[in-house]
Amino acid sequence: MKSLSKTTIAKSLVAGATLATAIGISACAEKKADGIEPSVYTDSLFAVMKADRTNYTKLIIQRLGPNGAGVIKPDEHWKDLDNGALLPAQMFRAGAEAVSDLTTDFTYSLQSIWPINAQNAPKTPMEKEGLEFIAKNPGENFYGKETLGDVTYFTAVYPDVAVSEACTKCHNEHKDSPKTDFQIGEVMGGVVIRVPLK
Repeated sequence: MKSLSKTTIAKSLVAGATLATAIGISACAEKKADGIEPSVYTDSLFAVMKADRTNYTKLIIQRLGPNGAGVIKPDEHWKDLDNGALLPAQMFRAGAEAVSDLTTDFTYSLQSIWPINAQNAPKTPMEKEGLEFIAKNPGENFYGKETLGDVTYFTAVYPDVAVSEACTKCHNEHKDSPKTDFQIGEVMGGVVIRVPLK
């Protein structure tokens, strides 16, 4: 039997995670159409997102990054490398952008009150309120309604917790990080999911 390269294995795992997310999103979208409560809908979406993000971080990045000497190199500037791989936050953003091309039923983003990249800072008062709430109340989610333009949204904010050394090391050592003492298990930011209420 022919052995697979690390590159092939990594690509297969990433493709599998992406497919799992798509299946989860499709299933949740169908339930929403049947009248599911917005918080149950967003909780379900977040469960899929969290599982994919945690697995990508622990099973791919942690093994290739700080503790590994892999052929593939996780790096913020992955596009500039022949063997570069997206960091977990970049993978998450890529998924959010792909989903926005598929549906208008919801949007999601990874944000923080301590962003390395300014585009990940809160943009609305409710986002800021939610991110501050989850930082002060570990293990709790934040739910609210906000009107943007002519549309009222159900907005949920979920804690994004450091799940491995790959998370803390990257943030604590990054030259643009406003917080450099993150610990594993600590809230580093939040996942903001927004659903239009019709």
